[in-house]
Amino acid sequence: MRRVAVTVGSAVLVLAVLVGAWELYRWIWISTGWTWPFLVDDTSMPHVHTIVEALFKQPTAGVGDILIVQLFHASLFTAKEAAVGFVLGASLGFALGVVMSQWRIMQRGLLPYVVASQTVPILAVAPIVVVYLGSLHVAAWFSVSVIAAYLTFFPVAINTLRGLLSTDRRAVELMRAFAAGRWTILWKLRVPAALPYIFAALKISATACIVGAIIGEAPSSIQDGLGGYIVNFNQYYTLNPQNLWATNLIAALVGISFFLLVVLAEKLVVRRAPEYVA
Repeated sequence: MRRVAVTVGSAVLVLAVLVGAWELYRWIWISTGWTWPFLVDDTSMPHVHTIVEALFKQPTAGVGDILIVQLFHASLFTAKEAAVGFVLGASLGFALGVVMSQWRIMQRGLLPYVVASQTVPILAVAPIVVVYLGSLHVAAWFSVSVIAAYLTFFPVAINTLRGLLSTDRRAVELMRAFAAGRWTILWKLRVPAALPYIFAALKISATACIVGAIIGEAPSSIQDGLGGYIVNFNQYYTLNPQNLWATNLIAALVGISFFLLVVLAEKLVVRRAPEYVA
């Protein structure tokens, strides 16, 4: 409980410092009239309290629920897409990492294409995925999940490969001396030793899948998720910038939630790995 209290207190303190820094930066630049690196005003940097207040107002006067209720439902929809994409991407990345670690020829053949896949902008990939899967009569939200998986699989594949290849050679030789097969060594030794690497990649992918889901909702013409709200509020940014900032805040909270879930899973799994149990 003490550790939890310290963690929560630290998070609140850092948040307070960030809010104070935001407001101080805003006050100095407006009072002095500085315009570098950008013009600071109520449009480019709204007050923090204005952004928070926007969550408890109707984005369209007299129509619909308050913004935080709308964004809550939108975040659940986006979280569903991101979660499916996270599972797909992490599974694919782990499988690729295992294959490349077990056969050097596969590593030499696949690794360049795995790396090259990440040089293609997601904004170019998203419409292709949506159109192709749409022609197969796949649900639009699943197309978004595939886009989220595209951003997820790369760090998992690379870190899995590195983790599996970083196993202590003496431990591998010992298992071979006891006539352990390749797959026994893989699952009993290499995978447990690679868990810290894998979970480090999953933490990165946990936030990347949220970005992929939000970006993928635009070409999919999905209005039920956070991406639809971001596109809509972006069009009216000069009139109500606080709505877009509030939506970004909720998107960040969803990403943090995914990250914390991976951290929790890591604490439960890594400590139970054979080398820690021993």
